[in-house]
Amino acid sequence: MNNIFTTELKKLYNVFTEMGNAVSDQIKQATESYVNHDKAAAQALVQQDQSINSNEVDLEKQALTLMTLQQPVADDFRNVITILKASSDLERIGDHATGIALETIRVKGLQRNDDVEAKIASLTKTIRGMLTEALTALQAINMEQAQTVAEQDQEVDAQFDEIRRTITAAIQDDPAVAEAGASYLMVTKLLERIGDRIVNLAEEMVYNQTGEIVELNQGRLHPNN
Repeated sequence: MNNIFTTELKKLYNVFTEMGNAVSDQIKQATESYVNHDKAAAQALVQQDQSINSNEVDLEKQALTLMTLQQPVADDFRNVITILKASSDLERIGDHATGIALETIRVKGLQRNDDVEAKIASLTKTIRGMLTEALTALQAINMEQAQTVAEQDQEVDAQFDEIRRTITAAIQDDPAVAEAGASYLMVTKLLERIGDRIVNLAEEMVYNQTGEIVELNQGRLHPNN
């Protein structure tokens, strides 16, 4: 790996990490706007989503320019391809966060359930921790940390199922909360999908290191979307 390529690749990873941090903030803001029923904050977040899409396009251009000008060998080429694939997953995570914001805007007079909303907030914290660790694993090319990220997705699935059971019980007790329950389920499902996307990031790190496409979390309870 020549010095110019190494320098430019480091810049590319830094841009990718900044994009990942922005997406993490997007997840946090989307969930907070939902549980706080803050439509104004949700609307602002929807309007900001285009910036994440633009970041992916800019990163893709930088990556393609780097490959064209430097003509990397196989191992170096995988580094760039990994960033391209991972940035696509970040963009999809941003889309899911925007979906939560859109749900905040859509619902009217949502009947609050403090228990469910507290569990949604807890699930969000778990997911953001996973994302931070996945970004670190990608930057450091840390196989062990990537596996840890994948294992944490099982906790996400468990929290998802716990929230679903709580919602189902609430609807059985009071059928009037069915509409609110459906909204809670949609938001929780979007968060679960984000967890799956974060596992993809970890798997892409393994591809970068080994050249092999693997599924780290064989115990996924839900299909990836």
